[in-house]
Amino acid sequence: MSQFTKALLVTVLGLSSVTSVFAQIKPAEEKKAAPAATEATTAIKIGFVNTEKLLRESSPAKAAEAKIEEEFKKRDADLQKLAGDLRAKYEKFDKNAPVMSDSDRAKAQRELTDLDTDLQRKRREFQEDFNRRRNDAFATIVEKANLAIKDIAEKEDYDLILQDAVTVSPRVDITDRVIKALDAKK
Repeated sequence: MSQFTKALLVTVLGLSSVTSVFAQIKPAEEKKAAPAATEATTAIKIGFVNTEKLLRESSPAKAAEAKIEEEFKKRDADLQKLAGDLRAKYEKFDKNAPVMSDSDRAKAQRELTDLDTDLQRKRREFQEDFNRRRNDAFATIVEKANLAIKDIAEKEDYDLILQDAVTVSPRVDITDRVIKALDAKK
């Protein structure tokens, strides 16, 4: 403390021992500053989980994908057959159209249009059912993954684990550990 500050305090406050006043104030200031300093020096542990990779590479995800594909294989084959039949009918119509009467041609075109509309509707229904089933299966996997992530966070003292990020350092990516934890829980 400068001589001027000491003189000012002595004059204004009438204190004869300015050093003892600051000695009393200083420990209180240090106590207030100590937690902030400790918090500033404590590192925050952050992790990242790539959900897309987890749903692509984990054993439960692969098993669910295989099960869903098996479940929808017959419907897919039926749709492929319908598409092949429609293509064959269209080729036949295209070949025979020049020699057909106007009423037969119009009737054949309506039939092809109806078949095409039916095929598109069935494809749309198939895709919606497939997506719904897939989303349900993956929602279960995500729930299990979240439990595994929470377990890892608690065991390894993570302060924050993110699942979406623009860019991530491999140093904080714990996706492979979560996949291993999921694979172990089969």
